[in-house]
Amino acid sequence: MRLIERIWTGESIRHRLLRRALAPLETLYRSVMVVRGRLFDHGVIPVRASPIGVVSVGNLTVGGTGKTPVSAWVAAQLAEMGRKPVIVLRGYGDDEPLVHARLNPAIPVIVERERVKGIAAAAHMGADAAVLDDAFQHRSAQRDLDVVLISADDWTEELHVLPAGPYREPPEGMRRASIVIVTAKAVSSERIVEVERWASSVAPGKPVAAMRLVLSGLVCESPKGESLPLEALANRRVLAVAAVGNPGAFFQQIEALGATVTPLAFADHHAFTAHDVRKILSLATGADFVVCTLKDAVKLAPIWPAGEPPLWYVSLSIEVESGATALAEMLRRLPGRGG
Repeated sequence: MRLIERIWTGESIRHRLLRRALAPLETLYRSVMVVRGRLFDHGVIPVRASPIGVVSVGNLTVGGTGKTPVSAWVAAQLAEMGRKPVIVLRGYGDDEPLVHARLNPAIPVIVERERVKGIAAAAHMGADAAVLDDAFQHRSAQRDLDVVLISADDWTEELHVLPAGPYREPPEGMRRASIVIVTAKAVSSERIVEVERWASSVAPGKPVAAMRLVLSGLVCESPKGESLPLEALANRRVLAVAAVGNPGAFFQQIEALGATVTPLAFADHHAFTAHDVRKILSLATGADFVVCTLKDAVKLAPIWPAGEPPLWYVSLSIEVESGATALAEMLRRLPGRGG
């Protein structure tokens, strides 16, 4: 865990004092974000019209809330409804476009820092819907549906904006969302309900849904080909590798399968090197499996040495626990042209 993340989440006196020391900068950042929001709200900063329907999937915090799998799920739902979606994303790190291509091989992916240009490119390709991965704060592009994700695994009652906490903007930003989705990996259903209630109190009247990101299979990435049920990890020694926003939740998911886990975390979007692979393999001595996320597998596989222990990843699936009807209706009503 990076130092700044320890400051955000630590409960020691030292961490609390550091958060307090960052309070003046937090106040300044909060003020800037509030003013920026009002400039958009009143049209001082222009919003560019979109030629096709647009769904934005984003969040309020730094770190993993499941934006990529949820964006992929939304695009797949639109395709099942007969739409022609395209994923548009900034492409921070090399993993996101590769993951989207793996999850939805038939849905094009456009990497474009300026979302307005990405949407225009999607329209030029013949798409009638664009799904923006991580664009809630990028308000210059018109969108018809704003999906905001809140991670139940990371949520706490102590809420701070940058740099004293992980929030990119105050929680009240949820009030401009079309729907709030609480995502969860390792926490209980009671925890999900608690966060749903909090979201409803902050953004009264907004529909709230819940999705659980569950492990659904074990796939060998290098060498490719073999798949196993998750039960294969029970009572086995697993080196779990994660370079994601919330590696702790991933490790807990593997442990919940009955595995004995040795965790190895890297920074989110970490660009793996040959040195990293050697470190992983040295720690894998005695392990029955080396397991990572798909986000990590697409970057590790090209540099994974032949003849070494196989590299596995766990696939994810999404289970909608609540709010399925409201979300489906919103997607069905998505216009073909930006409204």
